Amino acid sequence: MKVIGAFEQPRLVYNVGKKHFEHIQTPPSLFPPPSHKTAFFRNRYNLIHARLLRNESFQPPTLQTQPRHSLSRSDSSLSQNYSITPISNLLGRSGSSHLLLGLLTRSPTGGLLLTDLTGGISLSFQHAQPTVGIDGAWFCPGMIVLVDGVYEEDPQGYGAGSSASGTLGDIGGVGGTIGGRFVAFSIAHPPAERRNSSLGVADTMDAAQGAHGGFGWTDFLGVGSERAMGSRMRKMQQLVYETQAPHAGNNKIVVLGEIELDVSRSLQALRKILGIYAELDATQMPVSIVMLGNFVRHAALAGGAGGGSIEYKECFDALAGVLGEYPQLLRHTSFVFVPGDNDPWASAFSAGAATPIPRQAVPDIFTSRVRRTFTEANREGDRGKDTKNIEGQVFWTSNPVRISLFGPTEEIVFFRDDTSGRLRRTCINFETKDEETEDPTQAHPGANDELSAGVLQGEEAMEIEGSHENIKSTFQDSLSPSVVAARKLVRTILDQSHLSPFPLSTRPVLWDYSSSLQLYPLPSTLVLADSEAPPFALTYEGCHVMNPGKMVRDGRGKTAGWIEYDITERRGEIKEVAL
Repeated sequence: MKVIGAFEQPRLVYNVGKKHFEHIQTPPSLFPPPSHKTAFFRNRYNLIHARLLRNESFQPPTLQTQPRHSLSRSDSSLSQNYSITPISNLLGRSGSSHLLLGLLTRSPTGGLLLTDLTGGISLSFQHAQPTVGIDGAWFCPGMIVLVDGVYEEDPQGYGAGSSASGTLGDIGGVGGTIGGRFVAFSIAHPPAERRNSSLGVADTMDAAQGAHGGFGWTDFLGVGSERAMGSRMRKMQQLVYETQAPHAGNNKIVVLGEIELDVSRSLQALRKILGIYAELDATQMPVSIVMLGNFVRHAALAGGAGGGSIEYKECFDALAGVLGEYPQLLRHTSFVFVPGDNDPWASAFSAGAATPIPRQAVPDIFTSRVRRTFTEANREGDRGKDTKNIEGQVFWTSNPVRISLFGPTEEIVFFRDDTSGRLRRTCINFETKDEETEDPTQAHPGANDELSAGVLQGEEAMEIEGSHENIKSTFQDSLSPSVVAARKLVRTILDQSHLSPFPLSTRPVLWDYSSSLQLYPLPSTLVLADSEAPPFALTYEGCHVMNPGKMVRDGRGKTAGWIEYDITERRGEIKEVAL
């Protein structure tokens, strides 16, 4: 197991001309030049555009046929293919339907704009509907989306800088915001690509996926590439977790979220959970326990109820006292601590608001006693009986953080952020379709809702909590609200292939370290620690996504909850215990 912080991860950028990833040669900086901000969004667009062109629905057919610019259900066939139109190519093509790919943004006047590398255009969402349904995914400014509709030129001949186009400033023409508007009828996220397809793993790919080869020779985490080390590491994993192997039982990772150490009930819940695993035999203890912030209820070092540095250090001193009660567990398990927005030093100036990500670990000045507790537990243990045993370790790492198991074989991403609340605050609201009213897309038969039938075909199935029952979006009404909310969150994040698909004004990002937020290729497992969302564990496009929720859960009775992840099965299970 290797813990890889966001500031230690290789900084990669996608080269469009060479069609592979390259290492960024310039040294990173917290105060980079403005050109790095542009490069940040350009790399996001290029990566999603390249991923989309690898999709079968966007590849030209072997037999010469008419390329389809729209997404019509009327002639859905096995060999359907779509063509993405650059925004600058809309000029002079009024009344024609097109499929656009671009960044969804807000104009200075409050309207919606769609922008790609060639220009931007004002959007009309009066008749637009998501292809996966209202409860299928979130759509917010800052996301890169597919929009199907019809281009309409301004009949009065206003320029792009006039108020009629919904923008400000004379920036019309190619490279700026073109005149007129794009009447959208369908909107969808770019379909996600499975990890095996991205890496070119031959044993699980079909012939069509094997045509493009993938990025198997790219070392995304600094642990070796899939082509170079994947097969050897899989054999090693099988040997380690064989039935009769000595470490076959050490195949669990425990994930705890929102551990508020300044609340007495949190320490009580922590004792209860750690006591369960401390009673196990050394060969059955979890390989790692991951604790995700916030570690205090209010923003530390920001004044007010959050307290100062002394109060914050006392919280970790109390944690050290709890951990010291289970020395056997400390000697055989690695502990990983991931900070939240309320933890220093970022909380000192943010006062609990969104801080720039990725963010550094909790400073050493506050965690010295916890480190000393691990040192004493390893020293006092009788290690002479098993000299090959590995001492327990404690990792204070960044947010987000990645854990690599057996090199490139398995990648687990941990990210602490209240993503669901930010999505609800910034999302675009679509009008509910009235069955009695005439469908506006009938006026443009080539521009109606067909992304779900073509581009997203075969990607609707989600497995919930390890179940193999496929749940289609057409049955969302029969699902519980918590399950619908979980599926909506997971689809949005994985389709965007980014941990923070928001404008920089909503969620600041360190431009030079933005590559650590990319989810391409998709990880084997993603932990989205969101205290505002219910706990869940489900699989989408081969990526298992989990949310442990709050450790102390308020309900009819006080309970403590966490997630237990099985490494061999790649499935998480929601656990609860009464306090």
